[in-house]
Amino acid sequence: MKVRHELTHHQSARESDAFHTDCPGRHVLNHVTSRWGVLILSALREGDLRFYELRDRIGGISEKMLSQNLRVLCRDGLVSREVVPDSPPRVSYGLTPLGSGLAQYTHALVEWITLHTHDIVDAQTAYDAAADTSQK
Repeated sequence: MKVRHELTHHQSARESDAFHTDCPGRHVLNHVTSRWGVLILSALREGDLRFYELRDRIGGISEKMLSQNLRVLCRDGLVSREVVPDSPPRVSYGLTPLGSGLAQYTHALVEWITLHTHDIVDAQTAYDAAADTSQK
């Protein structure tokens, strides 16, 4: 009986450890940390948006990519999709409570990147210059 409990505990620990290969959380991590996932969650942090508003808010995302990512994030329970029966029907997207908790972190990541982009570009330039010098 104790062996079964330990096995179950070991399996559940492995299944909730994103560092483990078999962890289902790795899929969620991929969805959330993709370029579009981070931006969608951060944009929805400001409030519910209709599809075209979200597309316009996230420069460079195609309608196909937005649609695919929204579907995945809805399936993960992070984004909700609400259809208002109107003519034509209005569809809006928002964060679920789970997504709202996560979006504070994705938004912080976007803010950090925004604040440090110049530092990163400077580091890249210095690295490339040093690499060019060492190859000569």
